[in-house]
Amino acid sequence: MKKWVKFGGAVLFSLVLGACSNQNSEGENTADDATHKVGVVGDVEREVWEDVADRLKDKEGIDLEVVVFDDYVQPNNGLSDGSLDLNAFQHLAFLNDYVSGSDKEITPVGYTYVSPMAAYANDLDDINEIKENAKVIIPNDATNSGRALLLLESAGLIEVNDDAGITPSVDDIEKNDKNLDIEEVDAAQVPRSLDDADVVIANTNYAVDFGLNPHDDGIYVDTDDLSQVGAQYKCVIAVQPEDKDADWVKKVVAEYQSPETEEKIKEVTDGADDKAWSDNDNIAEDFAKIQENN
Repeated sequence: MKKWVKFGGAVLFSLVLGACSNQNSEGENTADDATHKVGVVGDVEREVWEDVADRLKDKEGIDLEVVVFDDYVQPNNGLSDGSLDLNAFQHLAFLNDYVSGSDKEITPVGYTYVSPMAAYANDLDDINEIKENAKVIIPNDATNSGRALLLLESAGLIEVNDDAGITPSVDDIEKNDKNLDIEEVDAAQVPRSLDDADVVIANTNYAVDFGLNPHDDGIYVDTDDLSQVGAQYKCVIAVQPEDKDADWVKKVVAEYQSPETEEKIKEVTDGADDKAWSDNDNIAEDFAKIQENN
């Protein structure tokens, strides 16, 4: 049986945001040394971005305020309404789902990290030990729910309709020989539901905040073969379209995509996450392909 210490979840903050400062009459930031707000989710993201912010201040004179949320809805809403200048919490699949489901435009400008999605259990050492009629809890947002279902499929427990692409829903399950009882809850609550289910499938940021490491505690990890994960699950820095070529944005991305940040990611996630950027990235092309195929 897997053993670990549960920290009860990190303390997260839900903030009511006002208008950004240092803007002209059209709401645009006017200088590299203005204060910019980045929205993140979870304590792990906070630690990484506070480290980036310290380096940006020292090297570029850019003030970056880190605003922490406890859900996946507010950071995109905040970026869309102008109360945030950028956010960094979502992978391309989630961003595509938000953009395609709203009248908002958000542009990815740089990769950050890639997180495993892992299955956890109190009483199992391997996901193939799962019994018939077992209760499995997964995230309830479309992209992470879909990724969790694809994890179950890759483990040989279910089959989903190929036409569903990277975001299948429970309605797309075509084969479920063990009659798994799959329940969807808010992503932040998935690790906390461990005692109420046979298996939970959790996003790494919430798992780490809860004291779980996918590589140490997970009974199945979907990034064991990273080449099979694809660009859709790489997390990104995103901005409003009008800011994508701004000098301050380029400086933020460059400082994030540094050896210092890679080391910090490894430190705060205990090696759970890996850097997602490379010298050959074409994030605009990657995002366009995802939009075309969904």
